[in-house]
Amino acid sequence: MKKTTFAALAGIAAVSIALTGCGRAETPAETAAEGGETAAAAGGFAADATIGVALPDRTSENWVLAGDLFTNGLEEAGFTGNVQYAGSSNSVGDQQQQIQSMISAGAEVIIVGAADTNQLATQLEAADAADITVIAYDRLIQNSELVDYYVAFDNYHVGELQAQSLLDGLEERFGDQEAWNIELFSGSADDSNSAVFFDGAMSVLQPKIDDGTLTVVSEQTSVQQTATEDWAAENAQNRMDTILQNSYQGEDLHGVLSPNDNLARAILTSVQNDGRDVPVVTGQDSEVESVQSIVAGDQYSTIYKDTRALVAAAIEMAQALQAGEEPTTTATSDNGAVEVPANLLEPVIVTQANAAEAYADNEDLAPLTEQ
Repeated sequence: MKKTTFAALAGIAAVSIALTGCGRAETPAETAAEGGETAAAAGGFAADATIGVALPDRTSENWVLAGDLFTNGLEEAGFTGNVQYAGSSNSVGDQQQQIQSMISAGAEVIIVGAADTNQLATQLEAADAADITVIAYDRLIQNSELVDYYVAFDNYHVGELQAQSLLDGLEERFGDQEAWNIELFSGSADDSNSAVFFDGAMSVLQPKIDDGTLTVVSEQTSVQQTATEDWAAENAQNRMDTILQNSYQGEDLHGVLSPNDNLARAILTSVQNDGRDVPVVTGQDSEVESVQSIVAGDQYSTIYKDTRALVAAAIEMAQALQAGEEPTTTATSDNGAVEVPANLLEPVIVTQANAAEAYADNEDLAPLTEQ
């Protein structure tokens, strides 16, 4: 991968931050900060301090890209970076051990993309005892008062965009019908984002289900019923196979709410293996194979959450803390124990119609939109 300079990352982040909107569960950060600076920003630390980055296993292109960007960006910002991935066989245990090692090694800030957002209590307590600032990256760590900051895209809005694109696609492809059959998928239950995506989507879809415009033929409509363990493609494909076998004999399937691209492709494989026409399927992450599928007219949509911007925003938080300043935040996010000061960036919905425009400044994705 080409090395991306931190200056370029910061420029991308500045554009994204300017577009940021607050989620439904968030309140303006100014309200949360009325009492003055937080303790985390009070003192500052050495310019070459160690910044730990704990990421989950490499389950998507974006996690792999994030690791490379953190490695390069922290170095260019003058920090000593310690970027670690959890293993795939015991990701939670690996990450717990990695964070503990970062604490023991004297990291000043630890940026955490949690493997499991509910299983870091011991590590957060140890970080707090060592006066280390913890920044939740992309996934909000749950049920702890010891999360200092959160940086992510507005994930509730991601769900809203996915649901609206599903409705738009149904109208575009099957507009001659008065009602449409759909199915719902959500992500892994150990990822706090899964329920946020789903809740955002259902805020748009539930009224259409209630008025009969949409029918979930399987009747599986809760986040628990629709969950996909480990975000694994094979689990999504197996569930879609089962739904088609049990609920769609003699029925047409018009659309599927999929929370990300990896699952979207698995769902499409299941449908195509069953000899059916391609339904409207949503996604997220702008993975290469899915962008190609969208341009080809198969997968209907994805969400573009520019990893370069998100990594840059996280590194800018560390820089502010190093200078003894309060990091930029735009909202607060409720993790079940406290309102965490958050910087929420704005996601972008991408379909065949706007793919070239959406990826125009991305040298890896822009060529995929050329026809």
